[in-house]
Amino acid sequence: MKNVETLIIGGGPAGLCAALSAAEMGCQVLVVERDGALGGQLVKQTHMFFGSEKQYASTRGIDIGKLLLEKIDQAPNIEVWKNTTVVGMYEDRIVTLEKEGTYLKVAPQSIVVATGASEKSIPFPNNDLPGIYGAGAVQTLMNVYGVKPGDNVLMVGAGNIGLIVSYQLMQSGINVKAIVEGSPKIGGYLVHASKIRRLGIPIYTKYTVKEARGKDSLESATIWQLDDHWRPIPGTEIDLDVDVMCIAVGLSPLSELLWQAGCEMKYLAALGGYVPVRNSEMMTSVQGLFIAGDVAGIEEASSAMVEGYLAGLSAAEYTGKHSERLMALKKDYMSQLEALRAGPEGTRIRQGISEATVATTATAATTA
Repeated sequence: MKNVETLIIGGGPAGLCAALSAAEMGCQVLVVERDGALGGQLVKQTHMFFGSEKQYASTRGIDIGKLLLEKIDQAPNIEVWKNTTVVGMYEDRIVTLEKEGTYLKVAPQSIVVATGASEKSIPFPNNDLPGIYGAGAVQTLMNVYGVKPGDNVLMVGAGNIGLIVSYQLMQSGINVKAIVEGSPKIGGYLVHASKIRRLGIPIYTKYTVKEARGKDSLESATIWQLDDHWRPIPGTEIDLDVDVMCIAVGLSPLSELLWQAGCEMKYLAALGGYVPVRNSEMMTSVQGLFIAGDVAGIEEASSAMVEGYLAGLSAAEYTGKHSERLMALKKDYMSQLEALRAGPEGTRIRQGISEATVATTATAATTA
């Protein structure tokens, strides 16, 4: 049995920031990551971030990841276990893990779950053909391994991910034949859509995939238009010769551990699905269990990092750590989140967060 003050589950942007925040408060921190490398989505994001200087605005995701990893390496009170999968979380706050074939138990005083999200898909005939990927898989192939996924791509989804990955594909010399979006308008930022338009890529709104075709792998696909009730309109079919279809229709929070831990959960479409009820300091209904990043609700990576800092700070406070800057830091992180969610684009997120948040309760260890 390993005793730790704060356990961080997930080594992506939210988890790394949570670890740094808790460590700066004086906590002994253990970060566990199921993959062989830290960084999560940052390792494949070559685009520049929005936000403010505090969220590394105008810095590429891959470079943000390097900056965070340097800080992790320099922190003497942060221990990292890679290739480690959390198997279970129990009522007595014991966490069981599998690390390279070894079964382990950890007893943390506080926990931050930052497990991220999984990609959604859509049903259509032959949607399991080789050559049909999630957008994250295409980013991994190109930006991490330098592998060209194909020659001609159909992008499904015009949110930020779909638009950004389409642009990255074109930068790599891969032809994006079209982008289809089921909604009446694109879901991503106009700055991304404008770059796509300038490259001459058609964006078909109110369209979806009718079917994919191919013998051993994807060879072509048919899209068709949707009416105001999301029903396909026969006679509007468009055939496209493509060898890659990239699905970018959203993410679902990876919340299985939170269900197992007994957290109160709530379905909120605005946040991507079932998310845990939390207070303003990111603590769930289970005392000492905090959340950050996409598992708390699907947002941009900038918000995930700020949530990580806030959750790590709160988790450290729960173990009894204190600092003269504690309240000021909390206020600053909450202010940053409010700014990131401002404007008409953030209306849906603000509503979802409001419905998922309950009145703040004390996070000190004396409440456990």
